Order: sequence, then C-alpha cells, then structure tokens
Amino acid sequence: MLSESTLPEMESAARRQLAAVLTHDIAPAALDLDADMAGSYALTSLNKVLFLTELCEATGVDLAHFTEDDLDRMRTLRDVVEALARHSTEGS
Repeated sequence: MLSESTLPEMESAARRQLAAVLTHDIAPAALDLDADMAGSYALTSLNKVLFLTELCEATGVDLAHFTEDDLDRMRTLRDVVEALARHSTEGS
C-alpha cells in the first residue's frame, strides 16, 4: 500500500525534475499539476524522456514498468505522479 507521505514526495520530485529539464526558468512549486507539459511548458519529446528517466531514478521506480503507450498518456505532472505511484510499492 502507498504511504500517505509517498505521493507528496513523488509530486515534489516530479516538479523538481520537470523544472530541471525545461528550457526556461520556472520554480518547481509554480508548475501546474494539471497543465499539459508539452503545450504549457514546451516540453519536447527528448526532454520528456530525460525528465522521466531522471524521475524514475530519483524515485526508485523502474522505467521498464512503462510501455510506449503509458509514456504517451503521461501528459500532465499529475499523470506522471499517479503512474509512478502505482509502481512505487511493487516488490516491497
């Protein structure tokens, strides 16, 4: 079961990692969880891969859990956090 503290930690990590790959400066706390990352923040496909790779490493979630379709459905930060949260407890 996902602990109550895990989701906020994943959200915080997702915000930090997304802010790190964006081409313009934006504070992690200013990122909208429900904004389309490509449309609102000009996240390119390459930067999305970098973002997800770094985020999976930071959260201990294996990127191999996700198919190409899963990655395509991750359009908002909320989508990403929820997808990672589903896999964060596997094997524990």
